[in-house]
Amino acid sequence: MAKYSISKNTGMTYEEAVEKVKAALSVEGFGVLTEIDVKATIKKKLDKDFGKYIILGACNPNYAYKALTLEQEIGLLMPCNVIVYENEKGKAIVAAIDPVTSIGKVDNPAMPPLAVEVREKLEKVIKSLA
Repeated sequence: MAKYSISKNTGMTYEEAVEKVKAALSVEGFGVLTEIDVKATIKKKLDKDFGKYIILGACNPNYAYKALTLEQEIGLLMPCNVIVYENEKGKAIVAAIDPVTSIGKVDNPAMPPLAVEVREKLEKVIKSLA
């Protein structure tokens, strides 16, 4: 898997994984602000077929507020994207952006500890999936 993500192959269907990811995000204090159905978007915009794939824009309001008060342009790296897609075996893969990696170039010493806290929460989400 990518070095900029926290990911897991699941034994679930795509549909099961999407629901379980949303529930696990909620447990860790994240809301889903956006949902991009990549399959539907590619079909509509390009009239091409693509596999089941969704991008969830997850946000934990407390961490978002802290980050924005430390660095206003950090909003360019928000929300935390979480993806669910179906592999060739019909099972879901779930991945979340690693916030430590994504803010690596931000020149603000207060940001890395905050990114570590957010990564820990996202790791809990991914690990909770069966």
